[in-house]
Parts: sequence; C-alpha cells; structure tokens
Amino acid sequence: MCGIVGYIGDNNALDIGIKGLRRLEYRGYDSAGLAIHNGNSVDCIKSVGKVDDLAQKIKDKDLKGNSIILHSRWATHGGVVEKNAHPHTDCKGNIFIVHNGIVENYKEIRAKLTSLGHKFVSETDSEVISHLIEHFYEGNLEEAVIKALKYIKGTYGLVVMSKDNPDRIVAARMFSPLVISVNEHGGFVASDPSAIISHSKRMIFLEDGEVAVIKKDDFIITDLESRVKDKQETELDWDIEEAQKGGYPHFMIKEIMEQSESVANSMRGRLIIEEGISKLGGIDSVKDKLKEIKKINILACGTSYYAGLIGEYLMEELAGIPTEVDFASEFRYRKFPTVADEAYLFISQSGETADSLAALKEIKKREALALGIVNVVGASIARETDAGVYNHAGPEIGVASTKAFTSQVVVLALMALFLGRQRNLSLADGKNIANDIAKLPILIQETLKNIKDIELLAKKYSGASNFLFVGRKYSYPVAMEGALKLKEISYIHSEGYSSGEMKHGPIALIDENFPTFAICPKDSVYEKTLSNIQEIKARNGKVIAITTMGNEEIKSLVDDVIYIPEVNEVLSPILSVIPVQVFAYYMAVSFGYNPDMPRNLAKSVTVE
Repeated sequence: MCGIVGYIGDNNALDIGIKGLRRLEYRGYDSAGLAIHNGNSVDCIKSVGKVDDLAQKIKDKDLKGNSIILHSRWATHGGVVEKNAHPHTDCKGNIFIVHNGIVENYKEIRAKLTSLGHKFVSETDSEVISHLIEHFYEGNLEEAVIKALKYIKGTYGLVVMSKDNPDRIVAARMFSPLVISVNEHGGFVASDPSAIISHSKRMIFLEDGEVAVIKKDDFIITDLESRVKDKQETELDWDIEEAQKGGYPHFMIKEIMEQSESVANSMRGRLIIEEGISKLGGIDSVKDKLKEIKKINILACGTSYYAGLIGEYLMEELAGIPTEVDFASEFRYRKFPTVADEAYLFISQSGETADSLAALKEIKKREALALGIVNVVGASIARETDAGVYNHAGPEIGVASTKAFTSQVVVLALMALFLGRQRNLSLADGKNIANDIAKLPILIQETLKNIKDIELLAKKYSGASNFLFVGRKYSYPVAMEGALKLKEISYIHSEGYSSGEMKHGPIALIDENFPTFAICPKDSVYEKTLSNIQEIKARNGKVIAITTMGNEEIKSLVDDVIYIPEVNEVLSPILSVIPVQVFAYYMAVSFGYNPDMPRNLAKSVTVE
C-alpha cells in the first residue's frame, strides 16, 4: 500500500520524481524518501510525514541527477520513523532499493546476513533486500537482483539503483504491481500508472516473476531464469487532468460529483435497449460457459464486497442464478468444494487487492471459471481472470471509494441483464431494465442537487458519537456501505444493519443520542422498513430517511428526509448511496479531517 516512482533520462529527475510521488501519496503517507544518482554518487534523503515534508527537507539542497527512485510509505513492519523510511541501502552505500510488499522470511535472511557481517539500521523487512543484493553483487546489478529474489519468500514491487551502475534501474514484481514506460522522455517505472501518465500513455505491466532492466532509451524484461520476455504495451485512456482535483477541495467530493459521468462511461456502448440486452465484450469469449453455470460466487473486500452483495440480489432476481458473496480475506482460508458449473467473480477497484488475488490464484489452480470487474486497466486481477469487464470509471484517488462503487453496481446490473437474457428474462423485462439503466446518469444529477441540504444535515448531526444505518433488500448493502463511509473518514462509530434485524439486538442501543439513517425508497419492502422506523421513533431515536421523491407521508414520522428520484428497485442503490457518501464527506470536513487521506488506511490493500 505504498507508492513507488523511478526515472532515468536526460530531464530533471528530481522534478519528475517528486511530481510523480505526489500523485501516489494516497497510497502511503507515513513517510517518504528518495535516492538520486548524479553519475558519480547517490544522495539518499528521507522524511517522516507526507511528500510535502520531504520536499521541504530537500528544497535548499543542490540535488542534480539523471536517475532517481522514490517511495511513499504506509507502515507494515517497523514504526513510523525516518530510519524505517525507504529507500534502504546496503553496508557499502552502493545498492538502493524501494519496496512494496512483505518479505515473509526476512528474519531468517537477516539472521544469516548478520552472521556474515552485515549491519542493519532499520526495523523493516524491506532492508534485507538491499543487503541480500549486496551479498550477490559482483558488478552486474540485474544478476545480483535475480539471485537475491530467488531467496525471498513473499511479495514485492521492487525498484533498485546502484551507484556502480548509473545507466540503469532494475525493477521486479511478485504480487505487487509495477508498470514501466520507455519513450522519448526517458525510462519510467511506478507502482501505479497515474504517477507517470503525464509522460506517456503507453505502458507495460510487469507480471509476477518478471524483472525489468530500464535505461533511458531502452529496456529488457526477463523472468527469474533470465529468459527474455516479449511484452506488449497497453495504451491507457486516462488524462493527467483526471487525477487532479479540478477545483474541488478534495478528491472525494470531486469523485462523488463525477458519478453521473463515471456511470455513463461504465455503460457506454454496452446497452442495446431495443433488444433488452447488454453487450459486454470482455466476457464474450466465455458466453457459452456462462450460459451453463448454476451458481456464481462473488469475492471482494471492503466497499467492493458491498457492491457484491447488491450483485447477489441482481443475479438472483434478473438471471435466476443462485449467488453467494464472500470476503476474499476469509474465503482464501476456507476449505471449499469447486464445482465445474460454478463461476467466481472478483470485484476490485484497483485490481491489485492482495486477498482477492490470493483467492483468485487458488481458483485458477482448480481450473474454475474466474471473472473480474476491475477499474484499473492492465491490473493483476484483470490479467489473471479468464474474462471480465472494466469499469471505465477513471482513476479514483480518494481512499474512500465512491464512484468506483456505483460503477461496480452498474456493471453488475449489466452482467445480470446479460445473464438473464441468456436464460428466462423476457424481452419486455429486459427492455425495461435496459431503459432504466440508461437513465441513471440523469437521475444521479438529480440526486446531487441535494448536496447543500446534506451538508446542513452533517452540521446538524456532527455532535453524534454513534450512528446506525438500516435498510432492507437492495438497501441493506447501502446501509452497510453508509456505515463504512462514515467510520472510514469521520472516525465515528457506525453500524450497518438489515432493518429486520433491529429487534434481534441493535435496537437496545437506540436513544435520543443515537441517530439512524434509514434507507427506505418506495420499493417492494417499503412498508416493512417504515415499520422498523416506527420502532426506532418509539425509543426516541432520531431518524434521517432516504426515500423516493413525492413520498410526503414519511415527513411526519422522521426527523429529516433526503429525496432521491424514482428508479427501478434493482437500481435504487446507485442513487441511495450517494447521499450517505456526501453526508460522510461533510461530517469529515466539519471535524477538519482530510477525507482523501483517512488515518490508518490506504487506497489499495496490496498486503495481507
């Protein structure tokens, strides 16, 4: 969950590196550091805190060089102190490394190297890599890196620089993403495309077990046996402006406001309304297999898991396929039977979630059908699954997911429509669903017109220490997502529950100081949810209701109302989640917190 940038070329390496690292700061911001090579020697500078702290530390230093490696850290091994920041070096100050991932056998390696005379200065697992490379180094950097990697157990996105090899940077990947680009501007490497996309849209994504030697005008990629790999470039359709705030105070609110556009992009070219079907090119290669599947297993983590729960309702209601949703982090440790006519669907914004990737690798061992819904083009899950669908939501920088969630639900609806029309979903029903999906961008714009009213509600309830979110059926996952958003960025204790479960325990918490968000559009379970709201009000609980425009009866029952446009029940979460996103954002802002960088969290969880 850390950021890596590397550059070698004739341009200003320091400027390129710092700008790239700023774009990755959402991935790690406990500390930051750089190593810059001036052709003769290497300067290594580290700082606790954000990239701004590092920039402040180097502003009066004359740091010139043709190559640089940088890192922003999110601590896993060792405290947040300068000695634990990256880059790490060896005993001789020749090898410099930045590393994402975990070295599982670092204690054994450290003990062995210590017995051979190596001196360690940090508490991190990463430092053993620089010393292990030093141990094997005999003048050829890439050979030493490959020899060292064969001893390492665990995960790595690794970039290495050597004082003795000023003309190259070596990068290697195992289970932690790295992307490279070599063009007229020089050679680049990063843990995320957004760091270097201003210099090139054409990139090469390293696979597990691959090593890249990057020069200013050339590169070569091999495996760990030094066999040369033929790699194809991927052209990304992102613009650097997409990764900027665009006049908004935070990325999170910008991305909330972008949801009309991101949802439109997710469905663009994928609906054939007159035929009541969706066209998903990414799964076309397995459409015959999909027609025969008897069950879908959805695997995800965090917000993507809640999108998966909505997907469960969609798959069962529209396609008639039994569906089960699991946390990928739990699924990977279960003993589970693999059945030939089941499909496994992995949902991940980044496509690099460690637990999801581990579960995917287990599924692949069993030769089961693996599908993906991923936002980042070229990400590991997208490459490792048999087929899948890209979100096309654009880069999501805010740590708390917003537009990726609504995009995921739209893609799940498109997939459920596709599978339903393969089976028993009628043409008339298919056309109705397709029509309703097509209207979503306009309906989202209508929903966002309430933003100022929701800001006022956040101020009204900013004194609350606890919140309850409740909903039924399609609104139940929204309740859990609303609770997650509030705790993620406002640090307020919040719980998400099925409304029907209130009487089985949670209602004991309700009093005048414990407000409830009730997700209750005018759907098939509206009356049931209304009854649960009455139970809360009978205990003097305050209630904020999210309901459908035109619903006047609820005003007399609850304390506050947020209206969303009328929409087909199966698509209601795409609208009802937006007010809880906005509410969480303004709650965080009211406390002076930065919602883009919530404490203890990072955007992409690439370690277990």
